[in-house]
Amino acid sequence: MPMGKKNWYVLYTKPRWEKKIYGLFLAKGLEAYCPLNKVRKKWSDRVKWVEEPLFKSYVFVKVTEVEKTDVRMVNGVVNFVYWLGKPAIVKDREIEIIRKFLDDHTEVWAEPIDILKDMKVTIQRGALMDKEAKVVKVLNNKIKVIIESLGYSLIAVIDKSNVSTGRKK
Repeated sequence: MPMGKKNWYVLYTKPRWEKKIYGLFLAKGLEAYCPLNKVRKKWSDRVKWVEEPLFKSYVFVKVTEVEKTDVRMVNGVVNFVYWLGKPAIVKDREIEIIRKFLDDHTEVWAEPIDILKDMKVTIQRGALMDKEAKVVKVLNNKIKVIIESLGYSLIAVIDKSNVSTGRKK
């Protein structure tokens, strides 16, 4: 087993491969997590509780930097999910929060956070780092914001990945 610090990473999978990949990771002796949501499904002849992945096409895996290459080669794995140009690392406590939440609740769902007009955001990179701004317009992968704290209304078009809504990831 390679030495080094292990981090939780998010993997993007082929559609509907989450449980298969989770099983493959366990068979390889890797620590993995596929959050499953208990949902009532109704068919014409019956109603049944089934477990579906909470995050469609995502699986979490806890590995060292060295093990990342092997993980990427597992059948069904598309790639790591990237944040600011690097594979996204998820904190241990965030994995625990997901586990506890799913233990306490059934029929839950996950929705991505949309950046919307008039939302307050914090700029995370560049010359205006840590400045608060108000979203004026949402474009494809960019947003137009006003930075009011400078005494002027500076308008900047900023990549969505360079702002934070203040909510924990």
